[in-house]
Amino acid sequence: MSSFEALFLAVLQGITELFPVSSLAHAVITPKLLGWVIDQKAADFLPFVVAMHIGTAFAALAFFWRDWLGMARSVIGADSRAGVADSRRLFMKIAVATVPAVVLALLFEKTIRGLFASPELAAAFLVVNGFLLWGGERRRRMGGTRHLTELTWIDAALIGLAQSAALIPGISRSGATMVAGLLRGLHHEDAARFSFLIATPIILGAGVHELPKLLHGGGGFGAVALLAGLVAGATAFLAIWVLMRYFRGHDVKALDPFAWYCWLAGSGSLIWFFL
Repeated sequence: MSSFEALFLAVLQGITELFPVSSLAHAVITPKLLGWVIDQKAADFLPFVVAMHIGTAFAALAFFWRDWLGMARSVIGADSRAGVADSRRLFMKIAVATVPAVVLALLFEKTIRGLFASPELAAAFLVVNGFLLWGGERRRRMGGTRHLTELTWIDAALIGLAQSAALIPGISRSGATMVAGLLRGLHHEDAARFSFLIATPIILGAGVHELPKLLHGGGGFGAVALLAGLVAGATAFLAIWVLMRYFRGHDVKALDPFAWYCWLAGSGSLIWFFL
């Protein structure tokens, strides 16, 4: 993998990990579309993947640092200000929402991705993801009636369960969780906020999960991997900033543009593959 390919994929990771368009689908489809041959067994590939995930996770931590600091202080009892109970409950709901995806990933990730991780199937599921976003907008409770602090434990668990759909390449983690949040009565902004908050432990965990393999193999982070991590992190931070501003100003059919993109990108890729 050349330095250009690595940095291109790092930018793509930073954008698509948070946009509701499936980063995994883009990682599977893009190399075939561009005619790149990427050896996933190469010594520099695993450090590259780990660095991108860690960079993206730290971007989410940095953007929502006030939320995470408030939750940390509430959990250790270092905060006596008003709202500390809400911060503690939010932290616990993030934990509840994280459990289903972690358990299912540990049990079925290799099987599911082994079955569905071809570029053609990833493109097909990207089209399905478009219908998920489009349908979620039309099935939601119009206008959103609940605040993030009003989420119940069942709501958190259901949103977390929706997150596990991203094990299938083409189904967006952020898209599935945002749709689930909308269906539970949240506004787009709060649905996106909770989606990005629960993304942090998942994305960071995905990177840390690969560290033992990296250390066992005697590998390390080279200059390209470190730069890819920084680029993915910076791009992810910008992506979150753009999305939060967008959802703050759009609470009607806000996911429709992403649905159209998924339909065009998925169907266009399928046509290209089978020409």
